[in-house]
Amino acid sequence: MTETAPAHAQAVVIGGGILGTSVAYHLTKRGWRDVVLVEQADLTAGTTWHAAGLMMQVQSSRTVTLWGQYNDKLIPEVEALTGMGAGYRRTGSILMASTEARWEEIRRSISMAHAADVEVHAIGAAEAKRAWPLMDTTGIVGAAWYPNDAVATATDLTQAVAAAARLGGARILRHTGVTGVDSANGRVTRVRTTRGDIATDTVVNCTGMWAREVGRRSGVSVPLHAAEHFYLVTEPIEGLTPDLPVLRCPDERTYVREDTGKLLIGFLEVAAKPWATMGIPEGTEFLRLPEDWDHLAPEIELAARRLPLINDVGIMLFFNGPESFTPDDRAILGPAPELSGYWVAAGFNSHGLRSGAGAGRALADWIVDGDPQEDLWEMDIRRFAPFQSNRRYLHERTTESVGLLYAPHWPFRQVETARGVRRTPFYDRLAARGACFGELMGWERANWFAPPGVEARYEYSHGRQNWFPFSAEEHRAVREGVAIFDESTFGKILVSGADACAVLNRICTADVNVAVGRMVYTQWLNDRGGTVADVTVTRLDETSFLVATGGPVLYHDLDWVRRHIPGDARALAVDASNAYAVLGVMGPRSRELLASLTDGDLSNAAFPFATSREIDLGYAFVRASRMTYVGELGWELWIPADVALHVYDTIVAAGDAFGLRHAGFHAMDTLRIEKAYRSWGHDIGETDTSLEAGLGFTHAFDKPGGFIGREAALRQREAGLRRRLVVFALDDPEPLLTHNEPIWRDGVLCGWITSAAYGHTVGRSIGMGYVAHPGDGVVTPEWVTSGRYELEIANVRVPARASLRAFYDPANERFRG
Repeated sequence: MTETAPAHAQAVVIGGGILGTSVAYHLTKRGWRDVVLVEQADLTAGTTWHAAGLMMQVQSSRTVTLWGQYNDKLIPEVEALTGMGAGYRRTGSILMASTEARWEEIRRSISMAHAADVEVHAIGAAEAKRAWPLMDTTGIVGAAWYPNDAVATATDLTQAVAAAARLGGARILRHTGVTGVDSANGRVTRVRTTRGDIATDTVVNCTGMWAREVGRRSGVSVPLHAAEHFYLVTEPIEGLTPDLPVLRCPDERTYVREDTGKLLIGFLEVAAKPWATMGIPEGTEFLRLPEDWDHLAPEIELAARRLPLINDVGIMLFFNGPESFTPDDRAILGPAPELSGYWVAAGFNSHGLRSGAGAGRALADWIVDGDPQEDLWEMDIRRFAPFQSNRRYLHERTTESVGLLYAPHWPFRQVETARGVRRTPFYDRLAARGACFGELMGWERANWFAPPGVEARYEYSHGRQNWFPFSAEEHRAVREGVAIFDESTFGKILVSGADACAVLNRICTADVNVAVGRMVYTQWLNDRGGTVADVTVTRLDETSFLVATGGPVLYHDLDWVRRHIPGDARALAVDASNAYAVLGVMGPRSRELLASLTDGDLSNAAFPFATSREIDLGYAFVRASRMTYVGELGWELWIPADVALHVYDTIVAAGDAFGLRHAGFHAMDTLRIEKAYRSWGHDIGETDTSLEAGLGFTHAFDKPGGFIGREAALRQREAGLRRRLVVFALDDPEPLLTHNEPIWRDGVLCGWITSAAYGHTVGRSIGMGYVAHPGDGVVTPEWVTSGRYELEIANVRVPARASLRAFYDPANERFRG
């Protein structure tokens, strides 16, 4: 008898792989009993069934690493609940380096493992050989041994999680297609299936490589693309034991694990093969794609140098199955900004099995609580621009993104495919002046400028890269003279209407009911006090406000505003990013330069800090806003796009007399780190409170109507802080901080670095990171400054100084002058 769909559900989860079953199970753990999972075929029939089963703990970030650790808790839990085995066994893994550069990368990952409390040991070639005797150790520089890494059987694990979800009350409908998701007033109302309609206000798209097409039917953009993914399984090998560690050889683009007396050898080739660009065919459950020996031959040859047995042992299986990959090799998780109640968990870039448990828990918590309980920004679906779902864009990017998983993870690594999509009005001018561009959300941004005779391209390393001295000169120009930045890629949100002030004042911690022409620096908080956004708000007139935010967080912040405009409010929030180009003119001589081009009075008395008004400049009118992210006197010039080039040319033509220099985003980062200016998504996020981040000065606790998160902030202020954001400067001027370095206080791990850069003015690396009291006590300023600190860089501890104030201009005198 065919089972019909229930008439109603609290949540409908679409997709029966590891992600879908994990979301369903964790929703039931949070008390949701009315959960329905819909699968078009059988459980695991998409891409889960052919997963290689690697369960590595340390991944690309702290959050994903914690997900890997969560498997140790979840899997025994579901096995005990259901009596079903998941094929989970701890084998350990070896991560090898064949070059000095890769060994530096691995040692930095060892430090990140320490910050996440993952056991890891640096070992040499001889130790690696003893653990994995079948390999040739020629050329091995070093390796990392992770004793708690494991393997699992993908189908068994998924079936066990599904069974646990059923025990929690979830219903699972197999062989049930989803024909559509209905909505009303911008919110999900119903899921239409081949077994009947299900009324619901929560739907979760966990359909893997189908997620883009499933989302598009509801107007939701899910930028991912399938690619062919290859592995071989050898004939049985005598003496092979189940406890053989997983071997990962990124320099050979290969991973190896034992598989029932055979070896499974997987590849992440440099030039991947996108699949099904025009749409995934019908009937693709348990799909195997055709073999392609010619494509894989170079990879096999490379792997055979490390694994000579490949030349002698027979191949029992050549497997080619599709996996989905995203434009930045990070998963897609969270609420779709286009449709309230629509959630996505997809695009795990061949890491879905190891991340499924943690990702399912994280998304279930987010759905139930209304905000994330973990730092999930790196995989938030709102980090993407709409164009990134374009088929051609995704096809080209996917050729590169697969190989990047095992390519060297250089600091400042730039993608090479699908470039040039979004360019500011100044792109050609900047290119002619030697700009080396990086890519962010499709934007081409000038990261640094090559002097005459130097090619504007990156030469990557873990040390001082080729652009380091040129960016240092840009940095010094801002500190000592004047420089110009193209800031057009910043996000711009126009909030207008009769109730715009009331709406924004409820969202903002600061009081934005200020005089026309005033700028306000503020945070947006969630109900727990976590920092949702870090923005400036400019009052344009009585009913209009301009919100400036970072380019990567534009759609995240725009979504937050729109979700918090009451239904009866006379207010509208729109993306105004393309209406304005923005030039930052910064440095102690910025006033002299701009004063030579305008009739406006730019004196400190007439134009104080945090003032914004229209001025004439050349033949145009621009909005000049006295604000800074670099810690010096300066103005951001908001220019109507149609006159942007004229204004730029006018400034540059006059700039020679004042020593004007072009500067890029690398210099902006080194400048802001010296001033300890926070970066949302790095130093602050939805799991960090503004009080912990030292930004409580923005809180207008007594303003009429309060603000979202006010009560949580007051409770935290009363109870005292258990963690604080601290600024560190290395004693040794040579090492370079990046991020994720562990922080040791008096020999005890107390935190990790959230962002860092080299401070050219102070002459050493500077980082910011949260420190917590090991005894869960209150972290007072006296406790912070009384400790002896070391930062761990590439498995070596380096002494550092700690401060709660910026190491450059802590009294904020420079930009107010």
